[in-house]
Amino acid sequence: MDLFVQFMERFLDAILQLVMNPFYYIGILFIVLQYRKQVQLERKLFHTKLHSLVNETWRTVLWGWIGGLLASVLMLFIGVTVQAEAVLLLWVIAVILLIIRVRFLCLAYSVGILGVAHAVIGYLPNMDSMQKAVPLLKIITDADIPSLLAIVAVLHLVEGLLVGVQGSRMASPLFLEGKRGKIIGGYQLQGFWPVPLFLLVPLAGGAHGLPWGTLFGTNLAAGWTLLAFPAMIGFTELTTSRLPKMQARNNSNLLYIYGAILFGAAAAAHFWSLFIIVAALLSIALHEALMVYNRIVESRQKPYYVHSNQGLTVLAVVPGSPAEAMGIQIGEKIYKVNGHRVASKADIHAAMQLNAAFCKIEVLDAREEVRFLQRAIYAGDHHQLGIILAPDQQALYYLEQKPLHLFSYLRGKLTGVLSNDTAKSKPL
Repeated sequence: MDLFVQFMERFLDAILQLVMNPFYYIGILFIVLQYRKQVQLERKLFHTKLHSLVNETWRTVLWGWIGGLLASVLMLFIGVTVQAEAVLLLWVIAVILLIIRVRFLCLAYSVGILGVAHAVIGYLPNMDSMQKAVPLLKIITDADIPSLLAIVAVLHLVEGLLVGVQGSRMASPLFLEGKRGKIIGGYQLQGFWPVPLFLLVPLAGGAHGLPWGTLFGTNLAAGWTLLAFPAMIGFTELTTSRLPKMQARNNSNLLYIYGAILFGAAAAAHFWSLFIIVAALLSIALHEALMVYNRIVESRQKPYYVHSNQGLTVLAVVPGSPAEAMGIQIGEKIYKVNGHRVASKADIHAAMQLNAAFCKIEVLDAREEVRFLQRAIYAGDHHQLGIILAPDQQALYYLEQKPLHLFSYLRGKLTGVLSNDTAKSKPL
């Protein structure tokens, strides 16, 4: 009972540390900017809003806490040694990387860079005098890189869980330029979670020792405390060949593999210091390899969100719309509307005008089986029942695929959205 009371006291102290840490709010601000840009893009491309900025922000923060508490429980039995100065340095590195590229806002890169610097500095001569002259060198030298790499590994295991559960929720439909210059549909899957970690660290004169040992053999017999460590985890992925849930599941499995390999490398580095630089490089290289692998796999697949002779492909469904109530799914093909075959958006509009009070739709599902759907039409319903179709060459805008940096989110104007001049030059 005494241990539980002491633990709760340290936990409340750690929450206070988190509340006073500005980097936790930087992470939340980044998420708000990210979702704000996403909502702007949806309005630009589809003239409607598919996600709520407020709802998705608080839900992301909530899931970040769930993931953080889960990771913190795992870390209780791993045993790590971290310094507040090293945590601050990691966030400084993360912010610098964020300015360069948004996707670099990940501990895998900052810890990897710090680990390489730690290994390189260790080989420099006259380190004692240099550390006195440059305090930053002492922070880098004293950083426990294996512990930090273990944290990165556990966070990516938790990220794999969050991606599998929530990864497709914030998937955004897009209009993109395909390989042959045609406009095709696709999805950008993205999720970022501000994760509060509460790490068990040794502290002389702190709370009484713990009754269990740790994997890394951290000495907690003399005392311990909890250190709040705000971290940011997340992913972003583009697909034109898979359904959002399938892509999220694939990314989740890859993150599990990454986390397991990196944890093994961190454990090896803990017991063999010469392996630190290898583990640090793996942190960065494997993370990049996951993205390269996904791009290669994606490039070999045929576009999924394009129209065919079987019908018009559904790219997305507006939440709360008649289409959602009817059960129309992403990737299905609209075959007939009110008994008439449709081959364009204009055909759907004309067929719906045949019966202003009721609508019958035939769709082909993923198994190419026909489903018959029907619903009454009411005043105020979406003009296409809330169905967002894959683009044709008449799409007015499409998204340019290019890397983004922080300033893309700080500017009010949407970046990467190009006007389809070909469509504007053709009569509708």
